[in-house]
This record gives sequence, structure tokens and C-alpha cells, in this order.
Amino acid sequence: MNLELFIARRLFGTRKGEHRVSRPAVTIAQWGVSVGIIVMIASLCIIVGFKHEIKEKIIGFGGHIQLRNYEASEYGDNPITVSDSDIQKIASVAGVKSVQQFIHKAGLISVGDEFEGIIVKGIGSSYDTEFLASHIVEGTFPAFSDTAASNKIVISRLIANKLRISSGDKINIYFIQDGIKARRMIVEGIYETNLSEMDELLALTDIYTTRRLNNWDSDQSAGLEISVADYDNLDAISDTLIATISEIADAHRQRLFIQTVEESNPRMFAWLEILDGTVWIILVLVLGIAGFTIISGLLILILEKSNLIGILKALGAHNASVRKIFLYYAMFIIGRGLLWGNIIGLALCYLQKQTGIIALDPTMYYMDRVPIMFTWWLLPMNVAMFIISVAMLVLPSMIIAHIEPTKAIKFE
Repeated sequence: MNLELFIARRLFGTRKGEHRVSRPAVTIAQWGVSVGIIVMIASLCIIVGFKHEIKEKIIGFGGHIQLRNYEASEYGDNPITVSDSDIQKIASVAGVKSVQQFIHKAGLISVGDEFEGIIVKGIGSSYDTEFLASHIVEGTFPAFSDTAASNKIVISRLIANKLRISSGDKINIYFIQDGIKARRMIVEGIYETNLSEMDELLALTDIYTTRRLNNWDSDQSAGLEISVADYDNLDAISDTLIATISEIADAHRQRLFIQTVEESNPRMFAWLEILDGTVWIILVLVLGIAGFTIISGLLILILEKSNLIGILKALGAHNASVRKIFLYYAMFIIGRGLLWGNIIGLALCYLQKQTGIIALDPTMYYMDRVPIMFTWWLLPMNVAMFIISVAMLVLPSMIIAHIEPTKAIKFE
């Protein structure tokens, strides 16, 4: 039997002497650990959730990888030519989930005497509209066609509010290219993602209309949006695609390039990377505070149990053996603190995830409530906090070696 563990368990579990000095210190130490792990869980879930939400919104508007004409501007009119077999060739690359054509066309929405500049994005029947459809707040997301004009358009709430447009209204859109071309469309749906950079600019219609406006052939588009099955393999898949893209470019005698979502949005992703450093700062600070409370509690406990330490030493116990007793005792405190901290922290995060009770200003944070995403990193974080907290107690516990049995036995 492990004698040190047995004594530590008895000391931790006994109710005798409820009003002793160490009881409040132990309670404070335990809740110090609990509060620390609650803050850690909340910080990690919020940061991971925030990064996930922002990434999903950026990817939802432009895919993981874009294939475009080398001479095209961001919303330019330089097309690429890709056949159905070319698209199938790209889609067959390992790790590629889907390949979708799109066309951007600059225009002006006219409502009465008011005008608003927009970028109309043409998409086809095979386009993955799950992200956009999930953010429809008024009306519906129509099924756009590759072969017929729908005369329908989806705009953002930001644009709708500026021009006082509602779902079902008819609007005029003017396109300037070799003269002025006008289209009268019905607002079928209104979306809101709170990603202001896109919401204030982007509208969606069928690719057939945008293709006709540019006088392009059916195999021409502004580019391809390529989605990958695993985001962690984004760079590797992008490198693999280079050879395939080169073959397509040579076959149609055109200059093409591919760009990942991180390369096309460097400012946004650099900002998200900064959040990782913020998490580490929070974790270190919280761990330091929790460690301080544990060390204080251990020292108070040792002081109060000086009589017991003296007796154990008088009976022949070595310093290392006595230290083990108090380290085991501290492990019980840390373990119980972690248990309650996880229960409370996970419950609070789950409540926020289900209800969104804590709101945010979408103009500042790109979302209307604090995002939560549970991650497997919570498990190693708990293990690391336990190990580091115990390790922080090794040095303070050495004070036991300086307690002399003859003096300690007389201590009250």
C-alpha cells in the first residue's frame, strides 16, 4: 500500500476540524484552480469559435482556392477558358471537394433617385449555396441556372437598408461596358453575414446573365472556386494543383494562377493569427494566478500540520516521504478544482452556444454574438494545467525539510 497516498487521502477526506485555519485556504486554492480552468475553457472556445466563424465566412464567399486569369484585377473582366473536362480534371485531384465557376460584374443599383455601387456575382446550378442560403434573413435563396436568365437577385441587408429595399421588390441594375446595359431584377432574398467587407458590396444572380453581359462563351468565366475536404491540407493541395493548372493553361494558351484564401486575404488572416498569441498570454496569466493560490494554500497547510510533520519524522519518515503526502494532498485539491471548473466552464460555453445570450456589435466583431466552438485541445489543456500546477508545488514543499521534529511536535 502507498502509505503517503493513504495519509493524504485521509487528510483530504476528513471532516474533523472544519474550522481549522487551512480550510479557507484550501477552499480558495480549489476555487482558484476552478476559476482558472473556467477562464481557460472560455478563452479557448471563444477564440477557436471566432476564428472558425471568420474563416467560414471568408471561404463561403470565395472558396478555399481560386483559379483566375493572371491579368485580371480583383473584380476584372478578363476571362479564363475551361472546359467541362478541365473542371473534372481539377475535381479529380486528391483532396479537392468541389469546383465551381463564377463571374463578377460591377454595376449600379438604382432605386428612385438613389444609386449604390455593387459587384454582381454570377453563379450556376452546381454552385454550393449552403453558406449563403444559411444567412438569408428575408425571402429565399433562388436556384440559379447556367442556361437561362432568372431575373432574380440576392442582396445584403446592408445594401437593402441603404436603399430601403425589401424582398420581392423590383430594382434596376446598370452595367457600364461598351455603353450602358440595364437589367430589371426581382430581389428574391436578402442575406446578412455581418462581414461588412462583403455585405456592403456583393449581390448574387445567375451566371447566365453575367456571361451574356460580358458576351462570353459558355466555357468562359471569371474564375473557378475550388473547395478542399481538409483545410489543414490547403497548401499541399494548392501545390498539387499547380501542375494540373499548367496543363490547362497551355492547352488554351492562357496565363492562369491559383491563390489560396489566406493569400487573397492576408490582412484578415494575419489578424486571426494574432489571436493565438492573445490566448497564450491569457493562459499564462491565469495559470500564474491559479498557481499562486495553490502555493499559498499548501504553505498554510504545511504550517498548520507542523505537529503532524514532526510526529512523522520522529517515527522515521524521510523528508521525501512527508513531501509526497502534501503533494498528493495538493493533487486532490487541484483535481477537484479542475473537475468543478470543467463542469461550470463547459456548461457556460454550451449555454452560450445554444442561446447566444452574450451579444456582440456585428459592426465591430463581424458577428452578433460570442461564438463558441468546442475543441479537443481542452483535454491536453487540462492535463497541462494539472502537471504544471503540481510542478509549481515541488519547490515550496521543500520547506518541510527545514521543520525539526523536536520543535514541530511542541507546535500548536
